[in-house]
Amino acid sequence: MTAKTVFYASTGPQLTLFDVDVTAAALEKRSTIVLPAKVQYAWPHPSKRYLYAVSSDGGPGLPGTMHRANAFRIDPLSGSLQPHGQPQSLPSRPIHASVDASGEYLLTAYNAPSSVSVYRLNADGSIGETVRQADKLDVGIYAHQIRTTPDNDAAILVTRGNNAAEGKSEDPGALKLFAFKHGALSNLASIAPASGLGFGPRHLDFHPSAPWVYVSVERQNKLYTYKLQSDGVLGRDPLFVKDTLADPVNVKPGQGAGAIHVHPNGRFVYLTNRNQDEVDFQGRKVFNDGENNVAVFAIDEKTGEPNLIQTVKGHGIQLRTFGIDATGRLLLAASIKPLLVREGSAVKTLTAGITAYRIDADGTLTFVRKYDVDTGKGQQFWSGMVALA
Repeated sequence: MTAKTVFYASTGPQLTLFDVDVTAAALEKRSTIVLPAKVQYAWPHPSKRYLYAVSSDGGPGLPGTMHRANAFRIDPLSGSLQPHGQPQSLPSRPIHASVDASGEYLLTAYNAPSSVSVYRLNADGSIGETVRQADKLDVGIYAHQIRTTPDNDAAILVTRGNNAAEGKSEDPGALKLFAFKHGALSNLASIAPASGLGFGPRHLDFHPSAPWVYVSVERQNKLYTYKLQSDGVLGRDPLFVKDTLADPVNVKPGQGAGAIHVHPNGRFVYLTNRNQDEVDFQGRKVFNDGENNVAVFAIDEKTGEPNLIQTVKGHGIQLRTFGIDATGRLLLAASIKPLLVREGSAVKTLTAGITAYRIDADGTLTFVRKYDVDTGKGQQFWSGMVALA
């Protein structure tokens, strides 16, 4: 019997639980909890009994003053969340968090300044003390994700860097690799093509059975494929580099690649293309008609090469996060905010929402429906699918 799957989505400090009907590609809203500050990211424990959410009153360009790591018990029947233990204070605005494969550590990435922290998880799932790290960890510029490798012996900090702007030169991006033992990180390698210039990675995901790592390269709208070596280090050079956009020639300002997930069967990889830039139209600011879609790549089972087979309309602005259910039949994507868009000579509001797609046998997506989301309490910044215990 397949475990029940639920979907969580945040708007500002609110975190809402939805029941998921995978067959019907449908959601039903169940309950909402409120965190101390805006939800930035969340990650389930390997046991599926706990969910960890990092929150902050900061945001892009806003440092904030309240930053927390929060633990919740997950009801195994309903998916409802109950606070578990005391929230832990974090040093700055967290941008990503994940739990290692052993379920013993919570890793958190921060982008301004770029850094990483590790907290022990107590036997009861509550968040414990921080693990002291080496003084000179190579944490790059503008970290955006931290993941441990499948064997749990290494961790990868994805550091995006920044585009050149207002007389400031480009900040290079890189994948920072660390050995990981008993919660302690130590420098292993830095993967940065061309010294990281023209390389702005955002997120990565691991193939479920082969040694391939797929990297969403935000600033260049690319998908990089690397080989994960037995020592936990990535090969210096990517195996493959692919465009993610439907039209990679006529790229609109503000275009970037987003979240990435490999299908549970390892045959496909999904990545979002995002844009929220505006232009003047009839005296109003409206969306610039960039790409907000989900790119679908088929993975060659022998080489790991991803080949673009579809880009499907996102029906929203900035698909920042998405999730795939454990059976691989449903994809839910969350757009972060409403925006004015042109429709011929008219202007209308494109709402924020949750877009549901059926995943077909060939990996392609079929749009089923969109649920509008009220973002009056804040942007829909994180969402995710969790299979219950």
